[in-house]
Amino acid sequence: MAGTPLRVLTILFAAVLIQYFGSRAIARAMQKLASADLVPGPRNIVARQRERASTIGGVLSATLKSTTWIVATAMALGEFGFDLGPLIASAGIVGVALGLGAQTLVRDILSGIFMLIEDQYGVGDTVSVLEVEGVVEKVGLRVTTVRDGQGTLWYLRNGEILKVGNQSQSG
Repeated sequence: MAGTPLRVLTILFAAVLIQYFGSRAIARAMQKLASADLVPGPRNIVARQRERASTIGGVLSATLKSTTWIVATAMALGEFGFDLGPLIASAGIVGVALGLGAQTLVRDILSGIFMLIEDQYGVGDTVSVLEVEGVVEKVGLRVTTVRDGQGTLWYLRNGEILKVGNQSQSG
């Protein structure tokens, strides 16, 4: 029991290091992705690449952070003698309940990730989406915002976007 605080501090220190170096690696990779000349062509796509890299980097950083701290917390609790079996089982049940309750949120986020990866549209593109025609102002993981010709800003949930007409990518 005397070595428990030292082991817990070691676990927490390791978690801090993993998060620090992992976040730096993700930032470097996204910086390279944002500045790489991936698709040569007549259109200026640097801003679009930067936005995609920033969003993907944010998702990866958040995933790294939450995973690191969940594992570190579980390991620290184990060092204090907590039985992790019931805790993990309870977390699984809560996860299933949240998954069922948050299906639309998960669908929106997954759709947003695939829209970014597939480069279906980006900021500044003129699009037709869900009976709305206008210019994309922001592409987020959950919501895309489009401003129509009358100046109305539309918030479109990514999970509901099934068809997109992109006039900026045609031709």
